[in-house]
Amino acid sequence: MNTQTTNQLPIPSHFNCDQVGEVWRVPYQEIAAAAETWAKQHKIQPASLDKTRICLLLIDVQNTFCIPGFELFVGGKSGTAAVADNRRLSEFIYRNLGVITKIVPTLDTHRTAQIFHPIFWVNAAGEHPTPAATSITPEDIKQGIWKVNPAVANSVTNGNYELLEKHAYHYVKKLSQDGKYPLTVWPYHSMLGGIGHALVSSVEEAIFFHGIARQSQTQFEIKGENPLTENYSILRPEVLEDFEKRPLAQKNIQLIKQLLEFDVVIIGGQAKSHCVAWTIDDLLIEIKQVDATLAQKIYLLEDCTSPVVVPGVVDYTEQADAAFTRFAEAGMHIIKSNEIGNWA
Repeated sequence: MNTQTTNQLPIPSHFNCDQVGEVWRVPYQEIAAAAETWAKQHKIQPASLDKTRICLLLIDVQNTFCIPGFELFVGGKSGTAAVADNRRLSEFIYRNLGVITKIVPTLDTHRTAQIFHPIFWVNAAGEHPTPAATSITPEDIKQGIWKVNPAVANSVTNGNYELLEKHAYHYVKKLSQDGKYPLTVWPYHSMLGGIGHALVSSVEEAIFFHGIARQSQTQFEIKGENPLTENYSILRPEVLEDFEKRPLAQKNIQLIKQLLEFDVVIIGGQAKSHCVAWTIDDLLIEIKQVDATLAQKIYLLEDCTSPVVVPGVVDYTEQADAAFTRFAEAGMHIIKSNEIGNWA
């Protein structure tokens, strides 16, 4: 693939790169007026007229992952990675406004009692696991190091504690069998209704500007509400069946079909090692089942995503880079945000 540096459109004057790491209210009416003026000034056509249909899939560009001080800030190696990623991402949206047909942001969405949150588990002393520093394996459950908190059964399985215990053991065992990351106990994050759940303000503003300028409805995709499974990928949860092989959760068939029908799919967001990698992996599986050459229409914004790195605890840089190498070998294109592919 040939890529070239591009400045298709200038960056609108309202964008302030110094604000990307902050949370603020987007002034919708002002931005809407500016976007309509911008569209006229630069002769930007409605997205419905696009001959080449391009989707920008943005994975979990939310405060909880992208703003310093929030629960699961993706600092990467630099310690400020997600902020730099989102500055480039915002600029990418503005510069390529005239060719991006639809923007699909995913929203990691959680409640309190979920299998990866501390309240779900207790030890013999009734203490909850330390978030981000605790992984739970089948052996941990067998040895009684961690067990399901009986108190959450009322909310999750209508008081059936035995059922919840069976599922929890099946779940961590299934993760191990499928070669997935072990169950990580995460800090409470992306809480539905909370500030952490919201899109990063600067990216939200860019997405809203695009929606007005291109007269294109933003398509929000929710994931992660099922209390009994993690949902790193927007396309499917980590485990689809319960211990009796009954459906536990479902793949996002509608979105999979939609993505495969676009001429180009561009992907960025957080975190490269988890939700981004898992989503691309699942998309690649679906592509191979239809036509392996479809991988060539997928473009990965390498400088708009970073891996999970918790200094002294975990560093997923190597796993993230290995995944992207595998995606490139399958035919996907790894590009920088200041490049544009051969769709132009």
